[in-house]
Amino acid sequence: QVQLVESGGGLVQAGGSLRLSCLASGRIWGFNVMGWYRQAPGKEREFVAIIRSAGSTNYVDSVRGRFTVSRDNDKNTVYLQMNSLKPEDTAVYYCYLSMRGSEYWGQGTQVTVSS
Repeated sequence: QVQLVESGGGLVQAGGSLRLSCLASGRIWGFNVMGWYRQAPGKEREFVAIIRSAGSTNYVDSVRGRFTVSRDNDKNTVYLQMNSLKPEDTAVYYCYLSMRGSEYWGQGTQVTVSS
């Protein structure tokens, strides 16, 4: 059974930084994609960033240059470093894992950015 557990959310002022972590446990195959989505109140869940096992990344335009996704393959952990946070970044952030045709989600961690 694959499980994803996020940590690192919280409350921060605009312009501040937070670092999210997500640990994947269970049978994790080497070739996979990990990343982050978010869902703001009243909105659909949206893509934020992904990183493939070989290290290539993709970002949504609204966070490019401010957020950095990284991973530690030995620890099956993905990170999201969020800098220059804006109130519009406020959302529940979900960890994501895709491997062997299946998708897995974490329970989410709240990020709140005050103006």
